[in-house]
Amino acid sequence: MRNQAQTRLRALAENDPEALVNLRLRMTAAYAWRLLVIGAAVYVLYIVLLRFELVGIAVFLALVFTSLLRPPVNAMSRRLPRSLAVLLSMLGSLLVIAGVFTLVGTTVADETDRLGQEFSGGVARIETWLEGPPLRVNPSALSGLQGKISSFVSSHRSIVINQALSGASRAVEILTVLALAVFCSIFFTHSGEQMWRWFTVQLPREARSPWDRAGRAAWSTFSGYTRGTIIVAAANAVMVGIALYLLKVPLALPLTVLEFLASFVPLIGSPVAMAVATVVALAGRGVVTAAIVLVLIVVIGQIEGHVLQPFVMGWAVQLHPVAVAISVIAGSIVAGVVGAVVAVPMVSIAWSIVRELRTDPPAADVDVGPTDTR
Repeated sequence: MRNQAQTRLRALAENDPEALVNLRLRMTAAYAWRLLVIGAAVYVLYIVLLRFELVGIAVFLALVFTSLLRPPVNAMSRRLPRSLAVLLSMLGSLLVIAGVFTLVGTTVADETDRLGQEFSGGVARIETWLEGPPLRVNPSALSGLQGKISSFVSSHRSIVINQALSGASRAVEILTVLALAVFCSIFFTHSGEQMWRWFTVQLPREARSPWDRAGRAAWSTFSGYTRGTIIVAAANAVMVGIALYLLKVPLALPLTVLEFLASFVPLIGSPVAMAVATVVALAGRGVVTAAIVLVLIVVIGQIEGHVLQPFVMGWAVQLHPVAVAISVIAGSIVAGVVGAVVAVPMVSIAWSIVRELRTDPPAADVDVGPTDTR
């Protein structure tokens, strides 16, 4: 078919060059208006999702939880009722998460007094370092730095209180989203296959097979991306945690958890978390330790970019690094941190659907109606 089209274009070019130009213009115009329609549809969808942002985030998190819970649930359901397998997996996951955050909170509470003394001396060390080479900051600009910070906080106390109240209302929204995500993930994990079959049955008969293929390709890519991201984030957190522990950096465990969570934002999350660790190391342990932590940003970034990402994520997300970078930046511009997190999986899902629909369906992929299980 493609050879026939090329032959026809070649014949047009030989016989009537002007007709060839007109044909190419018509083809370009046809593609252009179709792209405009698709762009308008995407924009309308974005506006709708923006109105229901919390619901969209909850469903996204529910799909993440489902992709992580389905493998153990499928394994346990071979010996247990599926409802019991879902309950055990959900309770086990909640206990692990609660245990980690309890351990982090206990660590911070236990180190509060020592950290106050270390950070007080750390601010003085930072002032001394800034006054020395190579920066040579004027000492008068740094004099009374702690007093200036305290007076600023005192004079802007009302703003701080308002921000705290706003953060409290935001915390209520976060808890609501998490509750809805857990609720949805229970049903997705227990009977997601039946829910998807019900959805495809509602479609016209000729559309069922393409939709089913596209949906299964999207889910395969999404679940693979989620599990791969968990593996990469865990590997980064382990490397960072061991390094911070050996360097005796304060708050090593909370910083390790921060590294794990930040790794869910590709390319930029891990360096930001390591930058926070560098500031803590500078205030708590001095310039040399901070410089070592700063070097770790480069080392861990190289390991993630050249070892973990190609090895772990290559089989799930077939995207060029340039596409990943553009997706992250565009997502962050559109929807902030949430956009940066969901941009890469959404682009990966779209690309997997395009790949799947561009290939011919298997010979056995026909709509034969409900399967007889007798």
